[in-house]
Amino acid sequence: MWLAADLHVHSMASGHAYSTIAENARAGKERGLSAIAITDHGPAMPGAPHLYHFGNMKVLPPEIEGLRVLHGVEANVLDAEGRLDVPELYLARLDIVLAGLHTLCSPNGSVAENTRMLVKAIENPWIDVIVHPGNPEYAVDLEQVVQAAAACGTALEINNSSLTTSRMGSACNCQTVARLAVRYGARLIVGTDSHYHVHVGDFSQAVALLAEAGVPEELVVNTSLEKVADYLQCRHAARRSNR
Repeated sequence: MWLAADLHVHSMASGHAYSTIAENARAGKERGLSAIAITDHGPAMPGAPHLYHFGNMKVLPPEIEGLRVLHGVEANVLDAEGRLDVPELYLARLDIVLAGLHTLCSPNGSVAENTRMLVKAIENPWIDVIVHPGNPEYAVDLEQVVQAAAACGTALEINNSSLTTSRMGSACNCQTVARLAVRYGARLIVGTDSHYHVHVGDFSQAVALLAEAGVPEELVVNTSLEKVADYLQCRHAARRSNR
């Protein structure tokens, strides 16, 4: 399966990532990508940028190194109601909004409590993608999560970093997410969660997992730039209808 866009990339602004936006774009071009999304952490994460960072992304050119660069955020889910650490005023200026449960930012309760929190985030029309839902640190009912994502049209991420250097023990949960996505018709994206430019566009472990789970290409959003654009257009239209 060929993936045209890496929709989960961090720059030095995240505080614990080590490459510039230009370096990330250059790496994406060398991998043959058509686009990347710069999705630095929301301000609740230690070391993350101020909200002004997201408000000022408009200064970035639409293409860097010949690569389409989407303006985004990896926001933090803050509470049981699925609220985020980035206000709508800033979210409205971005091309793509990723969100997930993160240590030091999101409360960690029972399976039922964590599931409710993640489902509430899935139902939030401002969130385009739920990142690393297979994170074993936050135990959830994955079937309920995938069913909610399918019903709301919110994409779930298969995170390559979760299969290599982060969130150890995620592989089994990620396989479950992929298989349930096939069963319920939930949309998926594959992201690298790159914190260093050499990892941009390296989807190898995640793509192997998708193949093993029998995920068809039509369920994966970032197999073409056209599919990414169509998906985000639909999400933005849904936001407008919910205002």
